[in-house]
Amino acid sequence: MTPPRLLTIAGSDSGGGAGIQADLKTFAAHGAYGMSVITALTAQNTREVRAVHEVPPEMVAAQIDAVLEDIGADAIKIGMLSSAGIVRAVADCLRLHLQGKAVPVVLDPVMIAKSGDRLLRAEAIEALRNDLLPLATLVTPNLPELEALTGLAAGTEEERLAAARDLSTRGPAVLAKGGHAEGEEVVDLLLERDGRVHRFVHPRLHTPSTHGTGCTLSSAIAARLGAGEELPRAVSGAIDYLSGALAAAYPLGNRDGHGPVNHLFELRPVPARAREDETK
Repeated sequence: MTPPRLLTIAGSDSGGGAGIQADLKTFAAHGAYGMSVITALTAQNTREVRAVHEVPPEMVAAQIDAVLEDIGADAIKIGMLSSAGIVRAVADCLRLHLQGKAVPVVLDPVMIAKSGDRLLRAEAIEALRNDLLPLATLVTPNLPELEALTGLAAGTEEERLAAARDLSTRGPAVLAKGGHAEGEEVVDLLLERDGRVHRFVHPRLHTPSTHGTGCTLSSAIAARLGAGEELPRAVSGAIDYLSGALAAAYPLGNRDGHGPVNHLFELRPVPARAREDETK
């Protein structure tokens, strides 16, 4: 049996909590085979993004071509794209390779890191709207991203749903995430392409270990879609997975930083004594 083949197109996080690293851990946690296309190298930790080095668009395209011409993919997750040139390169490759194929594409419109550092240039937002959204099966914006993509307020549930409907006119289903809203409950709204709305409500977990939550959720959705689940069930299962990863997070990094979630929380760790014995 061949496991689902999952491709992530995103930036590299040297701290391991978000981006390519979070995506591949999430894919592994779902029993899938993960592949990666790196769009940018970031020097970051739990507190800040110190530097970003963009990969040339032609190299991004070469990576996509190499993977999809040979191995193929059952689902694709897209994260940090950084520039308009990279956005267009990814869109051109997807049009070429996915024409006539029912491969789910989950777009996480990464704009700002948890530290507050910008990860998508302002001029790239229009390219994202025009070139990539029509190719996506699902887009997963948080509230600031939803407002930036639509120019509409998203403070209340009603406003969030109206903004999601506006964004869906570009083609994809929309998961308007509610993590940035106030309250002890987090409400995520899924607007399907046919107009059906699903409301997912779960208790807010108070933890500093929130780095890479958006990457992790979108990757989990892609993994479940790649395994054949229907969209509402895939979203529900991914939310449950992220909640478990948040609850099982362990402290890493500086106290005033944002640590990573525990992507592999369902795997049984090797006891410390066993690891010591193996080194003898």
